[in-house]
Amino acid sequence: MPGLLLQMIKELPYDERSDEYMPLSRVQIYSAEDDSMSLNLFVYGEEAKQLTEADVTMTGSHILEYAQQLQAETLPPTDEYGRPNPTPNADLFSRERLIHHMEKCSESYIIRSDPRRFLSQFELFERVSGSDNISVSIEDSFLDGNNEEHYWIDIALANTLPHFALEQSTQLLYLHSFDVLRAHLDNVTDGDNGTVTLLRMLVTPKNGARGDDPTFNLLKQELKRSKWLAPITMELVYEKQPWLGVRRGEIITAMCTIMHPVMSKQNAIAFSKGNILETVTKDRYVNHAAAIADLFLDRFDPKDVMSDEDLRVRSEGLMAVIENEVEDTSAQELFIKMIEIVKYTLKTNIYMNNRYALGLRLDPKIMAAEGDPATRETPYGVIFSHGRRFDGYHVRFRDIARGGMRLVTPASSEQFSLESAHQYDECYGLAYAQQLKNKDIPEGGSKAVVLIDTVGMSSSGRDFVMRKSVKAFVDTILDLVVDTEETREEIVDFVGKKEVLYLGPDEQVIPEDIDWVIKRATQRGYDTPAAFMSSKPRAGINHKEYGVTSEGVNVYLDVALQHVLKIDPKKESFTIKITGGPDGDVAGNELKILFREYGENAKVVGIADGTGCAEDPNGLNWEEMLRLVENNLPIDHFNPSTLGEGGAVHKVDTEEGVKARNSMHNRVQADAFIPAGGRPNTINVHNYNHFLNADGTPSSPLIVEGANLFVTDEARQLLFEEAGVIIVKDSSANKAGVITSSYEICAAMLLSEEEFFENKAQIVSEVLDKLHEYARMEAELLFREFENYGGSLPQLSKVVSGAVNAATDALTIALETFSEEDRDKLLPLFRAHLPKTMADLSFDKVHERVPSQYITNAVASCLASRLVYKEGTKFVETLPQDKLADIALRYLEAEHEIALLKDALEGTEMPEKEKESILKLL
Repeated sequence: MPGLLLQMIKELPYDERSDEYMPLSRVQIYSAEDDSMSLNLFVYGEEAKQLTEADVTMTGSHILEYAQQLQAETLPPTDEYGRPNPTPNADLFSRERLIHHMEKCSESYIIRSDPRRFLSQFELFERVSGSDNISVSIEDSFLDGNNEEHYWIDIALANTLPHFALEQSTQLLYLHSFDVLRAHLDNVTDGDNGTVTLLRMLVTPKNGARGDDPTFNLLKQELKRSKWLAPITMELVYEKQPWLGVRRGEIITAMCTIMHPVMSKQNAIAFSKGNILETVTKDRYVNHAAAIADLFLDRFDPKDVMSDEDLRVRSEGLMAVIENEVEDTSAQELFIKMIEIVKYTLKTNIYMNNRYALGLRLDPKIMAAEGDPATRETPYGVIFSHGRRFDGYHVRFRDIARGGMRLVTPASSEQFSLESAHQYDECYGLAYAQQLKNKDIPEGGSKAVVLIDTVGMSSSGRDFVMRKSVKAFVDTILDLVVDTEETREEIVDFVGKKEVLYLGPDEQVIPEDIDWVIKRATQRGYDTPAAFMSSKPRAGINHKEYGVTSEGVNVYLDVALQHVLKIDPKKESFTIKITGGPDGDVAGNELKILFREYGENAKVVGIADGTGCAEDPNGLNWEEMLRLVENNLPIDHFNPSTLGEGGAVHKVDTEEGVKARNSMHNRVQADAFIPAGGRPNTINVHNYNHFLNADGTPSSPLIVEGANLFVTDEARQLLFEEAGVIIVKDSSANKAGVITSSYEICAAMLLSEEEFFENKAQIVSEVLDKLHEYARMEAELLFREFENYGGSLPQLSKVVSGAVNAATDALTIALETFSEEDRDKLLPLFRAHLPKTMADLSFDKVHERVPSQYITNAVASCLASRLVYKEGTKFVETLPQDKLADIALRYLEAEHEIALLKDALEGTEMPEKEKESILKLL
């Protein structure tokens, strides 16, 4: 009975959401054609695959013998059933290759396999091995000469969950009105790439369906897409509105996801994610959604690109129909927004045959929402990716930009819905913060936030989905930025220029992800693949290992303690509280640096992380804290016996412990507070007053933001105005991490991996010196201007970033008009920015290895930051924008002349006191 097998598969136990998850290792399905009986075998758990060469030579002798005859061309063109034998392949079907392949297979698979079938599936395996791809083969069944309506479908799915592969394939066949008479599922190991699931299904069409080429071509296409489709897309095109087809369904659900963070600001209930999709796919309205999807497809059809004028005419026609036929005003708004998304899409991979997810390069103006501040800066570019269990945004503020990729995995469906509404704004906020802190480096600011649905999954299922989401998201970005024959043929480009961006690891990204990203960037033809993602395990500078972010944070803390609290931390004691565990990057390393720099003078009176908090008014025991750091343990492992009077350890396994942990940063009194971990917007306009004591004084008069966006802009200002809290903003305090990542990008472009590795210790040492230098220059400028001009420190931090970025932009535009010779005269600026060893090894090859656009940005940012840090923001702000570049270049010339004068003065004979006075004036 059609659909019976599908229902049975859906009810199978041990799927990825089960705590007792086990992989489906083997399936054998037999159904009588008259539906009178079926016998289905589902085997769970890992099947033994450690076969030796002797084992497979004996077990697979029938296969090896068949292959030998095939290679010797002693077999007839067809076998005894009339099936064509495979084409001989001297390499693939050699005895050595076959034995090596069989060693990866289970014994039962080898024994059960017909030799012809085994070789055919081996060919499919090779097509997908080492990738995340799917390969499909369809042929007539020759077993029943009286019925030509039987077909064998073979599918190889790399690195997928077998249960999911079986369910999705069966679902698609059912939707296309094919009944499954027999099926076999086996898994073959694929090294580090997991396994390849091999499916072989005997099908017959029902209910008037036809087994012709158009049907099978569509079926192949949809089988390949099924692995990467979002669940909401599958539900739409497999169950609710199957007539839409997969492509249109993907477009509709992607647009609904894009609209959610924008429209929910108008009305969070009416425009919840579920309500948006339900509204546009109602039976009486779905034809309008389909028409808009068709508009999108026609606009980006590489074989017949729609002109701007045709787009305008078609769009106006659709809007007229919608206004006339759609009486629901909310539905009208949504459809009009969908049409706008088509207009504001500049590039898409919708027509790429082997894409993982659907990607749209958007004009950022489409993401503007009612209620956004008028002063909110528009990003340079937005990329949106919509795929299997994830949606991702990449937001950047310059053409060349870098920033981390973070994975967000909410614990509940309710939390997932909230995160979906805020996802774009979180990504925007993080990218903007990155833009502010990237002022000292060639790359502008960017960020990627990938929201992944792992609700209710087992730990293994959760990890599997996260790793797949990273692959799909990154590959989608590569679809939209690489320039290859494939992308030129299959992507319509309305951006009109090459785009350069770099990624870095952020929350929940693991080393295996980084390795895969770089490998994939190489495969896809990215110009500088080694630089595409920072923090490579061997050729990178591991932020946690070297504590780079914390090194910068501590410089700001040191300067702030002296300027604000008049405490010399080298000589006097001070108290501090921290969010972020001893096992965290920023918090753990900050603890090590505090003890290294100040010893017992630094008294940590409170630490909170996801597991709980530890508090001691006299300072937590340093030996115990450093034990946790060294052993990578969270705070709930703190030994209570080391606590002093009034100390306590609270764990989140009790309600009281949760309350204590959540309030530690507000309750505990300290000279300084370093948020070095925690979710964005923890202190906000609604709860900032919790940070204040009953008498209105702050629990800490100084905050140095080691974590991004822990305090909102509004809360920062209110804490300053109402309680005088001095806050060193994240874009200043933790910028050392992004500077390090930028140096990694430079190293990846300028040095080979071996060159970097051989000189790593010296390069890292020089990078740390650069970090201290950049942090101290800005910290001194911030407090100098704060003391001279007043205002809030976070606002001054923005002013500094704004001044440097404005100067960089003006200089970049000016430099693009320079001749190559004139630009080369400024290269010493870029050289001086680099760690000395890196420059000494490679700077003579800078033009060969570094894109010219990057060099221009580097020169501009180096000169801009130098100008602002030395002369202050007021100097730059008073300069006319059209004159800024010219004045900056003249400033550089004057600086060079002064340096020559200083050198000359050093060689003159005059009283030392007079010489010092002149040097000081210069």
